[in-house]
Amino acid sequence: MEIIVYREGAEKIESGFTAEQLPDLLKDEKAVIWIDMESPGEAEEYLLLNLFHFHPLTVEDCRETRNYPKVEEFPGYLYFIVHGVRADTSPDHFNTIELDAFLGVNYVITYHHDNFRSINNLKKLLSTSPVICQRGAAFLLHQILDQIVDFYSPVLDDFDERIAKLEDDIFTLNRPNRAIPEEIMDLKRGVLRLRRITGRQREVILRTSRGEFSLIPAQLLPFYRDIYDHIMRVTDMAESYRDLLSGALDAYMSVVGNRMNEIMKVLTIFSAVMLPLTFIAGVYGMNFDYIPELHKQYGYFAVWGVMITVTVVMLFMFWRAGWIGRGDKKK
Repeated sequence: MEIIVYREGAEKIESGFTAEQLPDLLKDEKAVIWIDMESPGEAEEYLLLNLFHFHPLTVEDCRETRNYPKVEEFPGYLYFIVHGVRADTSPDHFNTIELDAFLGVNYVITYHHDNFRSINNLKKLLSTSPVICQRGAAFLLHQILDQIVDFYSPVLDDFDERIAKLEDDIFTLNRPNRAIPEEIMDLKRGVLRLRRITGRQREVILRTSRGEFSLIPAQLLPFYRDIYDHIMRVTDMAESYRDLLSGALDAYMSVVGNRMNEIMKVLTIFSAVMLPLTFIAGVYGMNFDYIPELHKQYGYFAVWGVMITVTVVMLFMFWRAGWIGRGDKKK
């Protein structure tokens, strides 16, 4: 647990406090206190229940992994569940990490079991300048949420690249490739998870941006609306990615169908050419003595001539129809 404190009028933040000092620190209502609990245990839960007197259900929610973001108002504090993206996430294996947060009059508590890049970045910013804390605890929470939402942008860029490459692979496909539909379905599952998480998170940010909670001052609402605009863009992009992937799957099936049609066309031409030849060979292969051409000196060569002529005529007809040679040429 790390405790960061900004006192009114100070030029820098203070850190290195212990849990025993928290009651005295919280008495200063003009101070801004950030308590970051990473990989917390029973000692941290004891503080939440007995020092801050949070509702036991919120502490239970912190302990457990919840799939859906939410915000709840209690007397004297707000409770948040939001989700960020893992540093090692990829479009086809989209994974999120949960952040539980409490906002009070002069404090912010962040509770998480995984490492958050957004929280680490914010700590670095505070070590150089206390400007963020000068605007109060609600603005500090805004910065945390803003950092979390900003880290969705690299994920969107990864989705863009993967989908663009997937489309190129589809339209340069020479034969059916089972890996492509599998990749499409993996990406689609990632997009659906992205849309589900950001859709619920959008509702949480919307409630904070429209003045529903007294702990978020009116002058800070435009900043929360800015976060809402960002998360709205992520949700819209997730929806467009789902449509693109559905179109990519349709395009793959269409390309495979066209390749199959090409194969069937070749087989049809071959079968159509062989049919009359098989008929001629069948007629003259009958074991009857009274077939006039059997006793002709050049009957064998005449039959070959007829068969070759039929083949040439049929190939010429297919060529004229555009099935052979010039099917893709413009007139």
